[in-house]
Amino acid sequence: MRRRSRAIEVFLLVLAATTVTCSAHTPAQDLQGHTVGEEHFHIPFGTSGLRLFLRHLPPADAAVGHTESVLFVHGATFPSGLAAAFPFGGHSWMEDLSRANIDGWALDFLGYGGSDRYPQMRNAAATGSPLLRSEEAAIQIEAAIRFIRDKQHMQKVSIIAHSWGTLPSGLFATRHPELLDRLVLFGPVTLRNEKPQKDSTSEAAPAWNVTVAAQRKRFYGYVPRGNEPVLAASDMALWGPAYLASDPSSAERVPPSVRVPYGPLADIDLAWTGHFPYDPAQIRVPVLIVRGEWDDVTTNSDAHWLYERLSNAPIRRDVVISRGTHVMHLEAGRYQLYREVQTFIEGKDEMGTR
Repeated sequence: MRRRSRAIEVFLLVLAATTVTCSAHTPAQDLQGHTVGEEHFHIPFGTSGLRLFLRHLPPADAAVGHTESVLFVHGATFPSGLAAAFPFGGHSWMEDLSRANIDGWALDFLGYGGSDRYPQMRNAAATGSPLLRSEEAAIQIEAAIRFIRDKQHMQKVSIIAHSWGTLPSGLFATRHPELLDRLVLFGPVTLRNEKPQKDSTSEAAPAWNVTVAAQRKRFYGYVPRGNEPVLAASDMALWGPAYLASDPSSAERVPPSVRVPYGPLADIDLAWTGHFPYDPAQIRVPVLIVRGEWDDVTTNSDAHWLYERLSNAPIRRDVVISRGTHVMHLEAGRYQLYREVQTFIEGKDEMGTR
């Protein structure tokens, strides 16, 4: 049996659940658990004929208005419906921002959640280059940002990116500082110089399949031995079926699984073997690095490497949150994460600018 690449071993994460568009403007959960007031958009991507999915949750108090729009960018297998928009404990991260009168958006990359699937993903036996590399993903982020900017009449939008999503987000930030207000890198992938695994390239494919059992094992396995779980079993019981429901083809496989692009894992392998997609010194907007103390995907050394190279960011922070793992936004410590990110996004650390 071939060994999995290191990225697969670390990044058995999650995909998005589909939701229902509602017309109310006060964030709450309806009888099906969907967020009331959430809007959905499908926007064309280039000349491919494929469409990107964007979800939007406006500020709870429309009369107050808002000064910040934020785009959530997901990780390797972790789109918005099972992350920022999922009601862990009955309350999602997007709802939390809405109650703070921050305008929240979330992107599903092509191949995930509510976005269209690449044609190559339909054939489980397909061979070829991994789908959705950082270069293309950065262009998808740009398409989403320009849509939000035009619709909301905002000059700039902030980004909250998680895990692999920090790679295309960082690349976007180096190319379009005029569109970006602030950048949150949550559990970022950084440069390492590990020895490549000999079989990583041979396992590359357009897409791959992820089961709920693998996700569950990964999530609970992040917690150091001897410590209590930080992800509620009641949340996981709801999350698992929603994960499978996010892929209409999930039941066609045994066991049922969600098929996602392989490009993000290929990107992570490259970053960890000395090939990074962007130069952090070219980022010239405020940056927050935020991570959990139990995050072994973004270690202290990883965060230090990135922080030191963000030399031209006017503000840079590295925040560590106790008892959090790489998927802290699913866990008991998520409210600490919410507060740190909200404080940073609101930008009250720059005198006279807000």
